[in-house]
Amino acid sequence: MKKIMLTLAVALTALCAVAQSKVYFTRNISPESLVKIYEALGVQAHGRVAVKISTGEAGNNHYLKPELIANLVDKVNGTIVECNTAYGGSRQDIKKHWQTIHEHGFDSRFAVDIMDEFGEVRIPVKDRKHLNYDIVGDHLGHYNFMINLAHFKGHAMGGFGGVLKNASIGVASTAGKAYIHSAGKTADASKAWSPEYLAAGPTQDDFLESMAAAAQAVHNYFGEGNIVYIDVMNNMSVDCDCDGSPDAPMLKDMGILASTDPVALDKACLDLVFNHKAAAGDDEKPLIARINRQHGTYIVDYAEQIGLGSRDYELVDLDK
Repeated sequence: MKKIMLTLAVALTALCAVAQSKVYFTRNISPESLVKIYEALGVQAHGRVAVKISTGEAGNNHYLKPELIANLVDKVNGTIVECNTAYGGSRQDIKKHWQTIHEHGFDSRFAVDIMDEFGEVRIPVKDRKHLNYDIVGDHLGHYNFMINLAHFKGHAMGGFGGVLKNASIGVASTAGKAYIHSAGKTADASKAWSPEYLAAGPTQDDFLESMAAAAQAVHNYFGEGNIVYIDVMNNMSVDCDCDGSPDAPMLKDMGILASTDPVALDKACLDLVFNHKAAAGDDEKPLIARINRQHGTYIVDYAEQIGLGSRDYELVDLDK
């Protein structure tokens, strides 16, 4: 019996090792490196391809620039996709949103689609602890494949923004964003941000769990083999690209990471930040403080719990 149990333990250990998610990494942040790391994933974009990025709030200059992403978008014949925000600013009003996209140089270089410009649709969620559905732009149905191309940085409410946030808040319509932020209590943006509602609203962990559930909804909507994830670790301010006046980055650029597993990918980025050793002009502490203040790492824990991916990963260094 002991021999059988030992053999079983060895087999389970081997199985866990095989199940480890691969995260590809390059220190070089360039148009060529974006293509290289996408190709390393070994997943071919097909059909109508959505490239989900944040085009950046007016006044923000940290978003992923058109010249950085152009080679990849061209290679897959992709369309840049966005959704309207839920907090005012330059991207909640559709006319102002298009103006901001134009000022940031996207619509003169790529096809661009604000997916909730004309409507929204509900898609199923697997984890219904807080959400009964996910509310996304109805143009999501126009696409067969998605490249979730996220700018990894801090975030005032989530602690950090990576591919999980880009899939959840990023793909949600204005109403969907309010629904996630309120952990399923309201889809009315005017209520979700009121002081009275916030005072009696969901806990921070409820919000993070809702983001994870919405990210899983988008992942499942496309299905395995139809969505890939890329995090670009540059201009890592403590503030998101949705902030029109972000703090200057204190942490130097680290590189580009990619995976078919969004949980492993965001976890690998977090590990790079948390294991970084500060030097002159290269300080990880402000970003870590922002992440910890919002309990930001919990989103990868919960996303793993609901089966979206694994925190256990193998980092594949493409520079070696």
